[in-house]
Amino acid sequence: MLIQEGDARTPQTDERLAWTFAAVAGALNAAGFYAFGFYSSNMTGNVSALADHLGIGEGRLALQALALVAAFVTGAMLATLLTNAGRRRRLRGVYAYSIFAEAVLLAVLGVAEPWLTASGRGTLLPLCLSFLLGLQNATVTQITNARVRTTHVTGMVTDIGIGLANLLERHPTIARGKLRLHVVTVVAFLLGGICGVLAYRLIGTSLLLLAAAALLMMLALPGITSLRRDGIARMPPMS
Repeated sequence: MLIQEGDARTPQTDERLAWTFAAVAGALNAAGFYAFGFYSSNMTGNVSALADHLGIGEGRLALQALALVAAFVTGAMLATLLTNAGRRRRLRGVYAYSIFAEAVLLAVLGVAEPWLTASGRGTLLPLCLSFLLGLQNATVTQITNARVRTTHVTGMVTDIGIGLANLLERHPTIARGKLRLHVVTVVAFLLGGICGVLAYRLIGTSLLLLAAAALLMMLALPGITSLRRDGIARMPPMS
């Protein structure tokens, strides 16, 4: 799922990638809100909160909202830098390595959490989650040419509405595969969120370790292993 790029990917591959990443993102986002009162992947909400807090003069809360947006942007920037560096070196596993990095950092965060103070936990964890989800979303966006986005659903819900309207009118150019992809992503994000909150109530921030294990075992390691096994770790030279 993390090897083929752009138009070389099949709809089935995109769907598997979408529901897996969306479920993990939904779990981390919902659990983070349940625990700390902040959404780590909802940048629309965070920008709106920033405007609201600035409008009524709540400087500290405005800075918190701004920091979450900045962390998400920074994660997306890092993912893009990693991807560009991998492409220059013709490294086909660059996306798998990016998700491997996300999983490792998520595991480090989970291990470090018990050593944080209560105030540090409430500040650092949401920022780190925003950074990691920005990294994830940018990685998925680039490998699929923006067909799949897994950390927020506003655009996908809009596209679902457009697709359903076209379907009702039996529009000849309706892209049923695209509609299905968006529905799968939104449902996975929702179910992941439910599971994330339930898991947090049962095991606390050990959820971070569970999410890291899922990313490693289901996505990053299979991609890296397949490249090494098939001996295709390098892209062909650019013409």
